[in-house]
This record gives sequence, structure tokens and C-alpha cells, in this order.
Amino acid sequence: MTQQLTIALSKGRILTETLPLLAAADILPAEDIFSSRKLIFDTNHDNIKLLVIRATDVPTYVEYGGADMGVAGKDVLMEHGGQGLYEPLDLEISRCRLMVAGLKGAAPVDGRLRVASKFVNITREYYARLGAQVDIIKLYGAMELAPIMGLADRIVDIVDTGNTLRANGLEPLEHIADISSRLVVGQPSMKMKYELIQPILEQMQAAVIAKREV
Repeated sequence: MTQQLTIALSKGRILTETLPLLAAADILPAEDIFSSRKLIFDTNHDNIKLLVIRATDVPTYVEYGGADMGVAGKDVLMEHGGQGLYEPLDLEISRCRLMVAGLKGAAPVDGRLRVASKFVNITREYYARLGAQVDIIKLYGAMELAPIMGLADRIVDIVDTGNTLRANGLEPLEHIADISSRLVVGQPSMKMKYELIQPILEQMQAAVIAKREV
């Protein structure tokens, strides 16, 4: 019996940039992902399916065997903690930076910093490494509002061009990590389905290298 393989893909920009790399490994969705409301897609291989889910859910699906492989941003993987996952390949797509930001020209803060972020674990670990005690406020979006409205002194968020920060009177203050999308594989799947997974890894890696050299 042919082994089945499920690959979890992050919605949005990452999905758009991942599909050409999958195509280089001869994995093509059987229909247009972007015009469909489906979450599970057949491919040109009877034994390979694609899941299209929220980026934050990808490492969980792969860790617990809902998918064998997945693509997610390094920020999501850092926040998740990476338990039960191998991270064999940096796809070098959807690049950005994870930064601490605050109001431009703001006075130094006396006492404990209040930091707003959806990356609670990353924020806690970052400030712990600095030996700083902070109060972390979990938000899910519009981080820039938190310092403007006095909810927080700092935010920890993804920064691409920095235009959104500047438009709201904020500036990047500290660099936490460079972010790109990574291919991850569940540890049981890597053992049980190695002969199926390894050629895909090699073909996608070749596509990443070829793109880098263009």
C-alpha cells in the first residue's frame, strides 16, 4: 500500500510563495487553491494532500500527526517552541524581522515595562535573557495602537518595510530575530516516511538554491 503524505500550508503570503517551491518538487494542487473555500486539496499525486490552515496552527498539526510536513514562519515556530518537529529547510521566503518597537522619541520608562504582543512566549524569553522583568499584554492585532493609547510601552511584532510603524509614530528599537518561512517535518513522519519525504526535501532545497542564484 502506498504511503499517504499530508502537507500543511500557511494561508496568505506564505502560501503564494510556497506553491512554486512545491511545483519544483512536482507537487501541484489539483485545483486553484485561491478560488476555493476548501481546506483539503488533492494533488497530482494520489497519495499527497495539501492542507491550507492558519499559520499558527501549522506546527501543532505537524507535531500531533494531523500533517506529516508543513510550512510556517520562523516566528510561529519560535512561539510554538518546536516540540516534536524537525526543521530541515529554510525556504528563504516571506522574509521579515521580529522587532521591539515603541513611540518615537518617548521618554525612558521608570519601573516595569508593559509590552504588548501576540508572541507571548518569544517576548517573555527575550526579556528574560536581558534580565528584565516585564508585564506582557497579549493582543491579536493592531499592535501599533497599544503605545498610542497608553496600553503598553513597547510592542513586539513582525516588521517588513517599517511603513506601518512610521505611519503610527512608532520606531523599531531592538532586533529579536530575522524571520523567513521554514519547512518542518514531524519526527514520527520523518522516521516512518523518510523515503517519501527525503526526495521532496531535496527538490525543494534545489529550488531554493536556484532562486537564490537568479
